[in-house]
Amino acid sequence: MTTGSAFISARTLSQGFHDEIIRPLLAGIPYAAGLLGWGSDVLGYDTERSMDHGWGPRLHIFVDAYQVDHATAAVEAGLPEEYRGHPVRFGWDTQEPVHHITITTVDAWLKEHLGVLNGRHLSLQDWLVTPQQKLLGVVAGQVYADDGRLQVVRDEFRWYPDDLWRWMIACQWSRIAEEETFVQRTSEVGDELGSRIVAARLARDLMRLALLMERTYAPYTKWLGTAFSELGHPDGLDRDLEDTLKAGTSPERERALTSAYRKAAIRFNALRLTAQVDVEPHQFHERPAIVLGAGRFVEASLEAVKDQKVRDLGLVGAIDQFADNTDVLSNPKAYRKLISIYEK
Repeated sequence: MTTGSAFISARTLSQGFHDEIIRPLLAGIPYAAGLLGWGSDVLGYDTERSMDHGWGPRLHIFVDAYQVDHATAAVEAGLPEEYRGHPVRFGWDTQEPVHHITITTVDAWLKEHLGVLNGRHLSLQDWLVTPQQKLLGVVAGQVYADDGRLQVVRDEFRWYPDDLWRWMIACQWSRIAEEETFVQRTSEVGDELGSRIVAARLARDLMRLALLMERTYAPYTKWLGTAFSELGHPDGLDRDLEDTLKAGTSPERERALTSAYRKAAIRFNALRLTAQVDVEPHQFHERPAIVLGAGRFVEASLEAVKDQKVRDLGLVGAIDQFADNTDVLSNPKAYRKLISIYEK
C-alpha cells in the first residue's frame, strides 16, 4: 500500500528512481535497466487503482554474470526507504514487503521469464508455446539504460517470423470459420444464450485477429480490449463488435458480425500477403445464415506460408489460440510441456 501520494505512472516513477537512485549506485558498471516482465505497469495501463497493492518503483537490471554480486551489493547498500512518497519495499496482499530491483543477466532472466533455453534465439517450438503476454513483457516495457545487451534481445523478440505469423493468421481465421454459422443455428433452436456466447467468442477472435494483422502481441484478458482500442479503428470495426455484444436478437447479432467480418477481410487484403480474397458475406448454403466463409481466408493464408515445417503444423494454432488458462499461460514450466503438441 502506498502512503497516499498522488498517482503517476509506474513507468514515470521507475524512470526517476533509476535516474536519481540506481544510476549513481552503479557508476562504473556496464548495464541495462528497464521496467519489464509482468504487470499492467509494464504495459503502461496502470491507474490510481493499481496503487492499492504490489505497486511502486520496480526495475530489472542486467549486468554480466561476474558483476551480479557486486551490483547487488551496491544497490542493496544504497536503497532508500521511500521514493517520492512511495515505499521502495512493498508486497502483495499478505506478503512481506521487499524491494523489487532485480539484478541478473539477460539470459538468466529470459530463462526465468519465458522458460527458453537459448535467450538469444527462439526456436520454432519456443515461439509456438510462449504466450504473447510473456513476449510483451520483454518488448513492451520502458528501457531506462542500455549498453546494447537488451536492445538486441528486444529486436529479436519484437514479432514472430513471417511464415509463423502468416500461419497464425490462418489459424485465427480457422477459429472464426469453425463457429461463424453457430450464431444463427443456436438461435434457431431457441438457445438465445448460446447464440450470445458464440457471438461473444467470435468478437474476441476478431479482436485477436486484428491485433495479429497489426503485428501487435495480445496482452492477457484484462487488457485485451485496451490493446485493441489502441489500434485505432477508422473503419468502425470496434463499433461493430460493440453492436454484436449489445444485439438483442440473432438477426441483429448476425448483421453486426458480418459487418465486422467484412472489415477484417478488407484489412487482411490490405496486407497483400496473398491474392485478393472476396470480402463479401453470403448465405451459408441453403440455410438462413449469413457468413463470411472464413475458410477462404484460411486457405489463402496457408498458401502464403513457404516453410514446410510450419505448413505441416496443421491448424492447431500457437498457444494463445488453443489455451486460455491463467495457470498455464503465466507459468513457463507448465506451458513448455505443450511443446509435445507440435512434435511428430
